[in-house]
Formats: sequence, structure tokens, C-alpha cells
Amino acid sequence: MRIVIITGMSGSGKRTGMKMLEDIGFYCIDNLPAGLVSQFVELLTQPGNEYSKVALGIDIRTAGSMKNFAQVIKCLKQNGHDTEVLFLEASDKTLIKRYKETRRIHPLAGDGTIEEGIKKERVELAPIRKQATYIIDTSNLLTREFKEELDGIFRKNEQYSNLNVSIMSFGFKYGIPADADLVFDVRFLPNPFYIDELKNKTGLDKEVRDYVCQFDETGEFLDKLEDMLNFLMPCYVKEGKYNLVIAIGCTGGKHRSVTLASKLYDRMKTRKDIGFKLSHRDVNAN
Repeated sequence: MRIVIITGMSGSGKRTGMKMLEDIGFYCIDNLPAGLVSQFVELLTQPGNEYSKVALGIDIRTAGSMKNFAQVIKCLKQNGHDTEVLFLEASDKTLIKRYKETRRIHPLAGDGTIEEGIKKERVELAPIRKQATYIIDTSNLLTREFKEELDGIFRKNEQYSNLNVSIMSFGFKYGIPADADLVFDVRFLPNPFYIDELKNKTGLDKEVRDYVCQFDETGEFLDKLEDMLNFLMPCYVKEGKYNLVIAIGCTGGKHRSVTLASKLYDRMKTRKDIGFKLSHRDVNAN
């Protein structure tokens, strides 16, 4: 029997995730006390039961559950069950926004603030997060993207990485992306904006890409950046980072940055151990 334990921060999308797993054939039970998990699984494995995939939701609402979590996982594995832990995460800003929109009270807030409740929960869940098989940050995920992540892991059984890298182009004239972890300035390259036939095109057009890539500095920059990222990414994984935003900027975010971000993505996307996404923030800005 394949058992998936779904846990994580309150407000990060556990109920939504449970519904999505149910849609792909999992038998789902939410808010189950950790102390009852082993007994429940025993019932499901009795002769006559045909459950091959089970998802169990465990969270901070069930008093004492988190203290027994490690022992529960250990027992399930010792009994021969294929057990995985899916930990759902979200930024403090996102969680606070979601709680305010739904007008719900954080389970650990008590008479305090939502922010205080989130802080307490992160401390209590830290040991569990370290045991997670998969960590998904839902802060910036659309419902469709969240479904694709779960579908890839639990239906298609694709290889999953706990580090997701977003490569983004942007224009400095519109400001540096607030969520950028690494920012690279490619304004040292000649600007296609001053070439009449390229001015109104973007790095999505072959003519612009060919112009930017003709310079030796372009290839050398990409080689050095790729080498540095190949060094950094395993270090980020080791330290528990699950989302990395690489921002590549030029003046207007239409020519050089779009070209370089696209070329970097093409080089990196073939890696199977890390997920990559590409976006162009200002390519259509006025």
C-alpha cells in the first residue's frame, strides 16, 4: 500500500491537495490523530479491502499529533508500507493574506495575531519538515500548477526535486523583482534597442537573439553563470531551500535580459534533479 502523509503550514493548501489526490485515486482521510494512523492502516489492509493508495492529512490542529509523527512514520515503514511525507509550505506574507481573506483564525494564534500563530507553527513543524519526502511551496502556485505538481509526483511518478528554480528576465527601469534571490545585470552587452530593425522586437524574436549571442561576452557570461549555479544549487538543497528565483535584468527587460534568461533556461532545463521555470516579467511592458 502506498501511503502519503500530507502535512505542513496551516493555510498552505492541504485540503486542496487532499481533493486533488482523491481525484487521482487516493482514499483520503483528513485531520487524523497521529496516534490512530497505525490502527487505521491495519484496518485498510484487512482481507477484502482494496485500497492501494491512501492519503492521510495530519496537521497542527490535532493536539499531540506532531510529537508522535516521527514514530508513526517509522512504524509504517517497518511494517512494509511505502510511506511518503508531503509537506506544504507558503511564505508568511501569503499565509497572512489567505487568513485575512477567509477571516479564519490561525489554530495557534489564541488571543494573539495571525503572525504570532504562524511563527509558533513553524517552530513546531520544523522537525517534521526535515523528514519530508516532498516540499511544495504554494505561495505563487496557481491551482492548475499545484495540480500538475501533484499529478507528476503521485500519478505519473516523475522524479521530483525539492528545489524549484525560476529564471526571470526583467527591466531595471521597472524595478528589481522583490522575490529575486540572485540578480544579474546584463547591461554590459550592446543594446539592440539602438538598432532600428531590432528596436521594436524582443528577445523572443530570432533576430534579436542572434544579435545578442554574436558577442563573445554573451557566451562567456552564460558559461560562468551556469558553472556558478551548478555549484550553488546543491548547496541550496542541502540547506533546505525549496524555491530559488534568478533574475536577469537589462534596461527595459525586452531584448538582452529576455535572450539571456531564455538561453540559460535552455541550458539548465535538461537537469532531472531540479525543476525549472522561465518567465519574462517586462517583455510586454510599455
